Amino acid sequence: MNVNAAESLDELRNPNDYSDGYSLHDLPFHAGHSDIYRAGFIADRLEITNMSTDPTMTYDAQAWFGKTYDRVLLRAEGDVKNGQSQNARSELLWSHAITPFWDSHLGLRNDSGSGINREWLALGIQGYAPYWIYVEATSYVNEQGRTAFRLELEYDLLITQRLILQPRIEANAYGRNDTSHYLGNGLSTLETGLRLRYEFRPEFAPYIGIDWDNTFGNTAIYAKQRNMNTDNTTLVLGVHFWF
Repeated sequence: MNVNAAESLDELRNPNDYSDGYSLHDLPFHAGHSDIYRAGFIADRLEITNMSTDPTMTYDAQAWFGKTYDRVLLRAEGDVKNGQSQNARSELLWSHAITPFWDSHLGLRNDSGSGINREWLALGIQGYAPYWIYVEATSYVNEQGRTAFRLELEYDLLITQRLILQPRIEANAYGRNDTSHYLGNGLSTLETGLRLRYEFRPEFAPYIGIDWDNTFGNTAIYAKQRNMNTDNTTLVLGVHFWF
């Protein structure tokens, strides 16, 4: 093939001939899509427990703002009983994507609601393990030399396209005793649960479930000293939503 013939074929194969001169790099979804600021909110759990005797509202939510790879993340979890906040945990984190399915976290945690307020430095990861198991694993240290570790696991089991069963585990461990918050060293609390939700829409899903709460070691001893149970089984009724 001579040079002139090759040039003629190149002209025939010009990819811009049918796109008014636009190329892929000119399109808005390609150029700078990772630099667009976005925001989101998800209430993983907003539920009522002990509905007949002593109602308690439990919340577990996240809000974020930022770009694809770097975001500001706010996580909050706690209980509200008789209008008073109890066992509240609030975290302000910088979230950085390290792989398509995992983010690293660095920031601050504040414990409030009962006992002495405590501030922690937080370092952890959040994402999806194989088989789509959701994982939050965070280590904490504060200026008094206290350390803590929190692990949360969730998995969505699709019974139908709308009916979803979610097993959940949350474990908390501490490096030393904290009598102000009635927490002992080592594995302190372990919460397991099952929640069955129905997604009227992906963004809105009411659910019903059951929780098993257990305390261990010195945390269990502190609970007994206060005439409290070391293990509890509770029914929950709540809603999962996001936007």
